[in-house]
Amino acid sequence: MSVDAKTPFEHVNDVLAQLKEMRHYAKNNVETLTAQWLLFDGELKKLKRAGPIETLMTRQSELHDALNEEIATLEELAVSLQPPPEEA
Repeated sequence: MSVDAKTPFEHVNDVLAQLKEMRHYAKNNVETLTAQWLLFDGELKKLKRAGPIETLMTRQSELHDALNEEIATLEELAVSLQPPPEEA
């Protein structure tokens, strides 16, 4: 099936798959950065680098939240676009 022949339902599902993959990596990034932050919080504060790292952590967390919201919205859209079951 060519790209042009995809239905809106298939396009939405493709985007959903990509967003879910992005969410997975965003979550892992937040967890990794948080773990590093906890280990080196004192040193970062002494070096006056705590603020920029806190900002990055906040922005990464906001991205994760926005991904969750968009995934939920597109999942609802996918349900409405899902073709009716074929009759036997």
